[in-house]
Amino acid sequence: MLQPAIIHCLLSTLLCMWALCNAQSDSSTSVIQLRLAGEKRKHYEGRVEVFYNGEWGTVCDDDFSIYAAQVVCRELGFVDAESWAPSAKYGKGEGRIWLDNLHCNGKEKSLAQCESNGFGVTDCKHSEDVGVVCTQKRIPGYKFIRTQAINDESLTVQVEDVRIRATYSQRKRIPISEGFLEVKDGGKWRQICSEGWTEMNSRVICGMYGFPVEKRFNNRPYKLLAKRRKKNYWGFSVNCTGNEADLSECKLGREIVMKGNNTCEQGMPVVVSCVPGRAFAPTVSAGFRKAYRVEQPLVRLKGGAMIGEGRVEVLKNGEWGTVCDDNWNIRAATVVCRELGYGSAKEALTGARMGQGIGPVHMNEVECSGFEKSLTECHFNREAVNCNHDEDAAVRCNIPAMGFNNRLRLSGGRNPYEGRVEVLAERNGSLVWGTVCSDSWGTVEAMVVCRQLGLGFASHAFQETWYWEGDSSADGIVMSGARCSGTELSLDQCLHHGKHVHCPRGGGRFAAGVSCTRTAPDLVLNAQHVEQTTYLEDRPMYVLQCAQEERCLSSSADKADASSYRRLLRFSSQIQNNGQSDFRPLSGPQSWVWHECHRHYHSMEVFTHYDLLSVNGTKVAEGHKASFCLEDTHCEEGIQKRYECANFGAQGITVGCSDTYRHDIDCQWIDITDVKPGDYILQVVINPNFEVAESDYTNNVMKCRSRYDGQRIWTYNCHIGGSLNSETEETFPGLLTNQLSHR
Repeated sequence: MLQPAIIHCLLSTLLCMWALCNAQSDSSTSVIQLRLAGEKRKHYEGRVEVFYNGEWGTVCDDDFSIYAAQVVCRELGFVDAESWAPSAKYGKGEGRIWLDNLHCNGKEKSLAQCESNGFGVTDCKHSEDVGVVCTQKRIPGYKFIRTQAINDESLTVQVEDVRIRATYSQRKRIPISEGFLEVKDGGKWRQICSEGWTEMNSRVICGMYGFPVEKRFNNRPYKLLAKRRKKNYWGFSVNCTGNEADLSECKLGREIVMKGNNTCEQGMPVVVSCVPGRAFAPTVSAGFRKAYRVEQPLVRLKGGAMIGEGRVEVLKNGEWGTVCDDNWNIRAATVVCRELGYGSAKEALTGARMGQGIGPVHMNEVECSGFEKSLTECHFNREAVNCNHDEDAAVRCNIPAMGFNNRLRLSGGRNPYEGRVEVLAERNGSLVWGTVCSDSWGTVEAMVVCRQLGLGFASHAFQETWYWEGDSSADGIVMSGARCSGTELSLDQCLHHGKHVHCPRGGGRFAAGVSCTRTAPDLVLNAQHVEQTTYLEDRPMYVLQCAQEERCLSSSADKADASSYRRLLRFSSQIQNNGQSDFRPLSGPQSWVWHECHRHYHSMEVFTHYDLLSVNGTKVAEGHKASFCLEDTHCEEGIQKRYECANFGAQGITVGCSDTYRHDIDCQWIDITDVKPGDYILQVVINPNFEVAESDYTNNVMKCRSRYDGQRIWTYNCHIGGSLNSETEETFPGLLTNQLSHR
């Protein structure tokens, strides 16, 4: 029988152990604070950093898993994790490596509850710092714990959501660019006290909502409104430098003592007012027109699928060139975005993620403070040593919420990327959904639809959609005669018939449809190759019978004697695919046309136009090139050829490969037999009918100066469309792009 003293001792020991365990389990949820850090990142991804024992440190990638990433993201207030990255992808951290050999099951409430070696016990280096990518969605009603590191200067703002809440008079304006700033924390929308609020804070808010700059506003009506409204202040101030791409990257300021309505005695709820960029500004305001003088831009974006994204190109000495991605970061990307009338940068992209450019590499090792008016004001290395176009820098910018995607939808498709195009239109005073007439509907119009919906490029434009069952209530045609240039932000900005609908073919099965894709090819002709290989050849008619059958000679050849000669302007053309996906003929092999004379299939009836123009742009001679053999003639190092015409193989051009039509093959010419001596312009246009979607059509045209003396021809100053400044382009009359007259 146990003595009472022993029982008492055992009970005391068990009670102490229970208390210790309970204390450990309680403390484990609050002993650490987390944040995401590092360069070239969005606010929901970065290097995992832990605040423990008054010091920030990192986490080693040994044994780290997606389950650990899920715990990190949920502890930071995100719904879930998308992925994680080892080996210091977001840069090497500093200080202690707090956690190593983490083992989580994914259900822990804090990273501190996962098994590990213990805080500070590690054999790792900072080259093994782990990073995570979280989903953008915040946990509804999440209450952020700020107890441990509240006095730490490097703690960032963490809230569920942020919004600019417009007053009643401005809620119908698009975009909403002015109003009370509110943050959502603990499931409730709260205002921020204006005490200590700075222009730099407003600059960050405007940037994350797609506006380039903040502006002054009349504070008086907001003061009157704030007095009448019930206020619910957030308990902290905010400290931004102005360079942050998102409020979540700003430092958390001092805690504001909550005393009911007296929380903000010296101030009022923060109001933010922003200036929309040129593309999004209300056209009725003369102030916006004055603020944005239309001049020759020094920076542009190319090759992007969405509004506000693309490869960065810079104009120097009258020629457009690219930017090398060495040192390319979010700060430089934001300078580009704001310069072009967008907000701050969402992402700084490297490695030619938006396709490769052409021409010189103008800038390398760019360093910006973030407050430059133009990228050209930043410090950079003019020597692009060892920089190739596979290192071209690109950006993705924040753009204003214009509501474009609410006025358009795709219906009946097998996936969200395809379907019948349905438009929201006003009829008899109410808004109704209806279809678009497919007369004249083509790739360019489909491109605008895909971009408006945020679905990328168009892969196909359909003039028949009977195989897609759309919403029967939306069968009526509400738009016809749509003709787009390709630069419009929405389909209703394109030319169309307005409220008077005219559709000869009728709707129903002939309603317009699209198929969208995230990536597209980009064909570019090698201008120097054309210039170097141009020559004249006099060739007898009796060896040109196949060419005449394929209409590769001028019309006067129809009456020519078999023993007569035709004068041919011959050249080689090398066509490179600089895009992000392979160039494939629009129709499959079952639709290709067999030409008996040349013994080959035509996969695209017209692949290239060859024209000789007078100096004022009038066509004097023409040729055309059917793609009788579209294949990978030459590929860059490390890229495998995929398309070969031999033995009736697949046709196309792989990304990073080029197809060369040699000067000595049939139809690789312009018949100039009837052309008089003089000065001319040689023009070559690839994919002239827009049969296949590309990320950039402006570079599909090439123009050269030509001088013909009756016996010899000189070709010089060959250049690709869009490669030179507008003043130089204007010296070449006619169209600057391949928007041909038959459209």
